[in-house]
Amino acid sequence: MYKKFVTLAKEIKRSGRPTFRPEFANEDERQLARAHLRYHDHGVLRGRWTNLEEISTDVWRSNQPNPEQIAQYADRGIQTILSLRGTGNSSHYLLEKEACAAHGIKLLSLGLSAKKAAPKEIYLALLDQFETMERPFLFHCKSGADRTGLAAAFYLLHIDNAPVSVARKQLGLKYLHFRWFKSGILDAVLDAYNAHLDKSGPTSLRDWLKHYYDAKQITQHFQK
Repeated sequence: MYKKFVTLAKEIKRSGRPTFRPEFANEDERQLARAHLRYHDHGVLRGRWTNLEEISTDVWRSNQPNPEQIAQYADRGIQTILSLRGTGNSSHYLLEKEACAAHGIKLLSLGLSAKKAAPKEIYLALLDQFETMERPFLFHCKSGADRTGLAAAFYLLHIDNAPVSVARKQLGLKYLHFRWFKSGILDAVLDAYNAHLDKSGPTSLRDWLKHYYDAKQITQHFQK
């Protein structure tokens, strides 16, 4: 038992670097990235808990998948994965990129924040992705709670024409989203859209984002 603990401790320490080369040089580097994903990116918590749910026909949300889970999603027929964590030389992105390529899944990326209201261009780009991604598709962030929750709400509002009262349920305790933390800024974005609808009447999410959305104002109101 002690030897196993020491081996595990060494693996965790050795895999602690935050970035890797764009292409793994050898299997040892790949295994280091997998250890980083497991321990430093908290993948060990996502082994059984995936936060996976189909929110609309052929549209799925989840937390960060590991390579084995991506293989399972490929077996489900997933054609496209959208990561809301952006790109880079991090373990999660490189391993996801490699696994998607191995299983014929198209990987797209868009960087969202769980604690900030994004520029409108980012949210508009998200709507564009929803309109053009090949189905069945899946989108995720790290835990599948905050960024994924807002994206899911946006999908329901923009594609399914769901009311805000239904869409906002995607940001809920069920997914481990807590609106009283800093991630509550994402609820504030939906609150601002809902307030606009109450005041001005029917407005599409895209039009609101293009012409009325004010990230600075929403942030100031949230921080009061």
